[in-house]
Amino acid sequence: MDRPGVPAVGDLAPDLELPDTHGTPVRLSALRGTPVALVFVPFAFSGICTGELCELRDNLAAFDHAGVRVLVVACDSMFSLRAWAEQDGYPFELLSDFWPHGQAARAYGVFDDERGLALRGSFLLDAQGVVRWRVVNPRGQARDLDGYLRAIEALVGPAGLEPTTSAV
Repeated sequence: MDRPGVPAVGDLAPDLELPDTHGTPVRLSALRGTPVALVFVPFAFSGICTGELCELRDNLAAFDHAGVRVLVVACDSMFSLRAWAEQDGYPFELLSDFWPHGQAARAYGVFDDERGLALRGSFLLDAQGVVRWRVVNPRGQARDLDGYLRAIEALVGPAGLEPTTSAV
């Protein structure tokens, strides 16, 4: 899905600062030096969103082995996101784009003004904060895990997806 305002591959990702599920601010630019998967979801506790995040949770080793930090952004309050993370055991950070409502989603061109929610937009940023992969799906269409994995492999190489072992 091509939308106006969505950062293109090769663009510096817009900075954002959002509270995590405990109210601690997380600033994207402060994470430079680490690749980041930025995942926008419409709503906490909804079926497709829960399915997508459970799939990310269950395959988080691929992100961890590649050194990619996963940040999930939703327009829900931090309290709702905390309950969701606790219920489903999400080990990655969920960030609240609740107020000003959808400001981060707007900066990434994935805010649906008519419905007041973020679209399913994902962005893989390299360690310098440059967009290296993106996908924006319409409401009701889940993202494909293989898209993330191919993008990570393109960013860090196939060895970055495998756990490393050392001889003792």
